[in-house]
Amino acid sequence: MCGRFAVTLPDDAMAKIFEAMPGNDLPHVPNYNVCPTNDVHVIRSEDGTRLLVSMRWGFIPQWYKAPNDGPLLINARAETIAEKPAFRAACRERRCLIPASGFYEWTKTEDGKRLPWYIAPAEGEVLAMAGIWQDWEREGEAFRTCAIVTTGASEEMSHVHHRMPVILQQKDWGLWLGEEGRGAAALMQPAPEGALVLHRVDPKVNSNRAEGPELIEPI
Repeated sequence: MCGRFAVTLPDDAMAKIFEAMPGNDLPHVPNYNVCPTNDVHVIRSEDGTRLLVSMRWGFIPQWYKAPNDGPLLINARAETIAEKPAFRAACRERRCLIPASGFYEWTKTEDGKRLPWYIAPAEGEVLAMAGIWQDWEREGEAFRTCAIVTTGASEEMSHVHHRMPVILQQKDWGLWLGEEGRGAAALMQPAPEGALVLHRVDPKVNSNRAEGPELIEPI
């Protein structure tokens, strides 16, 4: 699962890394506490051109009569994404990359306290999380929405959580975006061992109102 993440790179840095044209309505950065329903940075490909755009994090299936007409779909499981009616068309036709500087997961103590961890790339400045996107429009309301694709955790992640985002290496970005033909399904695997670093962070991030660079500092 991925329920919160951080984006600290400027828009122009993300555009350069992903070789994408930036849009004009991108979310504010840095954001150390990106939450579901926030607008997030997304890279999609259109006719072979990569675009850095804004989308609502929380996939809205076309049959929802309102944005809150059903469960909030922030994640899509890799194991069932091609079969679920909500996701299967997007999995074939509308894949994207969701950049993050790192993401959060939680462990629980015996007395039920939630202890947050921050997971970041061992090398480089950004994680490219696999995503899917969907346009939704009804009675004058319109959203371009996305979800993060998740898979089983790698061994180094498993002591924190049993799920993790699908994290794509740079050489695989084009394939996931549909620029290089078929075969994207094979990319939905856990990150290689050693690709991530993890550390405990302050429980203040448990609040979706918390903000600031101290949220990702080790404790």
